Amino acid sequence: MAASLRHAGWLAAACIGLGVAFAVTAWAADEPVTETPAEAPAEAPPEDAPPVVPPAPGAPFAELRALNKVTARVTTLYIPVGEQARFGTLEITPAVCVKRPPEDPPESAAFLAIVERRGEEPPVDVFRGWMFASSPGLSAMEHPVYDVWVLDCPSSVPSDAAKAPSGGSP
Repeated sequence: MAASLRHAGWLAAACIGLGVAFAVTAWAADEPVTETPAEAPAEAPPEDAPPVVPPAPGAPFAELRALNKVTARVTTLYIPVGEQARFGTLEITPAVCVKRPPEDPPESAAFLAIVERRGEEPPVDVFRGWMFASSPGLSAMEHPVYDVWVLDCPSSVPSDAAKAPSGGSP
């Protein structure tokens, strides 16, 4: 029960941190929540037109910074969303990376799954949750050797970063 409440709290923090609007103010003021009237349906596309595929939510890449506390080596990782990258013994997988529009205050957040794999030992979940670029201490990964935090959710990888290896052994 406590774990589900903790996850619900992080989810609420993620939604609030990303600027998702809720009808909480109307509920708190005991005012009825009214729905906006539906718009008139648009004309159907011609039958030979290609299907319209909505864009995937979020950015295609997560820009992360990783620190090896033993060697003091800092590495910037550009990981495609849904793919996995290694940093030392960590396997980092960004599931979602979202960024506010330019007209809003800057904020990037990523939902990360970080697993540690050491030789023949079974994998250990080190972190699974949202990390925010503006406040990395809000939801930090606790690990004795490594530190990982979110920098940005770019739409593409910079050309100079594409030449450097992403991750690897620090």
